[in-house]
Amino acid sequence: MADIDEQRIQQVTRIEIIDAVDTAFADSSATKQEIITAAVQHESRDDVLALLDRLPARTFGHVRDLWDYLPDVPLGE
Repeated sequence: MADIDEQRIQQVTRIEIIDAVDTAFADSSATKQEIITAAVQHESRDDVLALLDRLPARTFGHVRDLWDYLPDVPLGE
């Protein structure tokens, strides 16, 4: 079952994440909770939220800083 969950989450793309969380970075850096809140407000699918929940509890200076913690997420099309 875990393999199926991993495959679904791997279908999330960086473009999808950026679309979901860009408002969190509109004025400055964003905390993990602000990022998740932005994704919820964007009505992101559960797989995106599950992936973002894996982020460490810290402040991120820019959306590109997320990739240090989500290196396997593909760019997308």
